[in-house]
Amino acid sequence: MRENYSYPLDGDWTYDDIVKVVALYNAVEAVYEHGIQREEFMQKYRAFCQVVPMKMEQRRLDHDFEQESGYSIYKAFKQSQSTPVNGKVRLHYERTK
Repeated sequence: MRENYSYPLDGDWTYDDIVKVVALYNAVEAVYEHGIQREEFMQKYRAFCQVVPMKMEQRRLDHDFEQESGYSIYKAFKQSQSTPVNGKVRLHYERTK
């Protein structure tokens, strides 16, 4: 994980859209750093999908976020799918070479 990085955002988003997307970025960080309740993560992921409904754009933001932070939205989402409903979603950060 990099110490200081910026979040990929879209200049056309409203303030509320930015809040929802940043909430997902924060939730993904939580998945890697200390874990987050599955339902809380999924709520933030669903809100993100409302702001960014196109898969291609979701992939681009995931790629940009992973390049900046080392954390993957996609991997966090996949982990949440295999996490029990009342469980914590948790991943360990692995450095890429």
